[in-house]
Amino acid sequence: MKLPELDTPTLILDQSRLRTNIARISTRAHELGVDLRPHMKTAKCVEVARLAIEGHSGAITVSTLKEAEYFAGHGFRDIAYAVGIAPDKLARVAALRKSGTRVSVITDNIDVAREIGVRARDLDAEFEVLIEIDTGDGRAGIGIESDGLIAIGQALHGAPGVSLGGVLTHAGQTYGGKDTDAIAAVAEAERAGAVRAAERLRAAGLPCPVVSVGSTPAAAHARNLDGVSELRAGVYVFQDVFQAEIGSCALADIAVSVLTTVTGQHPERGEIVVDAGGLALSKDRSTATAPRDAGYGLVLDAKCGDSLPVMFVDRVSQEHGIVKAETGTLPFDRLKPGTRLRILPNHACFTAAAYDGYHVIDGGGEAVMAYWSRVNGW
Repeated sequence: MKLPELDTPTLILDQSRLRTNIARISTRAHELGVDLRPHMKTAKCVEVARLAIEGHSGAITVSTLKEAEYFAGHGFRDIAYAVGIAPDKLARVAALRKSGTRVSVITDNIDVAREIGVRARDLDAEFEVLIEIDTGDGRAGIGIESDGLIAIGQALHGAPGVSLGGVLTHAGQTYGGKDTDAIAAVAEAERAGAVRAAERLRAAGLPCPVVSVGSTPAAAHARNLDGVSELRAGVYVFQDVFQAEIGSCALADIAVSVLTTVTGQHPERGEIVVDAGGLALSKDRSTATAPRDAGYGLVLDAKCGDSLPVMFVDRVSQEHGIVKAETGTLPFDRLKPGTRLRILPNHACFTAAAYDGYHVIDGGGEAVMAYWSRVNGW
């Protein structure tokens, strides 16, 4: 099959760009002296995961237990579930661990820590738990200097069937960095905060073998990770327009795009209509505060090249995307109904979530080499 034969909208994955992105962050992890535990919340695809772990321990990160079950079913044996654990989900974690997969969970709450011990007894299970630390993101995690850090550590370490695995943090504020120096400074604060939390646990006589940090911007721009054991990052495998705008990659590195078809023209408004709307692209507007506001995605020609003027999706409804030129006028003679275009997403994680899988190509060719399924849901 070739791209012109595909129904639209559909998701395209450029394998050569994918491999380049993976190699870049893999090399960075080796240079920084840490293991890479890639976060599969972006790709949710076993073929991508197998590429991402090459040269590393084989450990991965997930954001849902459905992902954990999927990857365990494909032979992955070291999985961190990096969302605060709800006690009712521990039965699924126990089942995975009893099947031979090391699944670790996280918490920042003393009551949950105690409940994990109760569930370990009731389920006749063993759990490995990391304490989530807030190093400035303000989303989840306990304070570095909080008394609660030690209390949680003691509750976990003292419970039969529960092991304290270490600390984990995510400095999501790296996404707000305006330049590489600013991102590097946030990455350093993340590193220093996680290491300080680990030191406090150890000084209290508690084990802390794992010190886990990371995001794609931090992976790209961190200058040292002394005291850290592993680096987590996810969107780097695909990259997206937002990552390009904050300097984590170039536009030419973006591996995933949405193939779409022109369905209408409105020269009087300077617009065309495509069949990729809010459901196909997501309504992420993360680039709104970036140097280039890409609307709901940058629009390129069918080969994902720059043979057309710079265009962007200005607005969306459920199944309609309205495209404008960044400057000047659209070349309507080259954008007639039926014309195929490719849209680079603002946020690859959100865009990919609308699809069951990827049509895989290599470079600028039209041949579809493979179809890689992904796992969705919770």
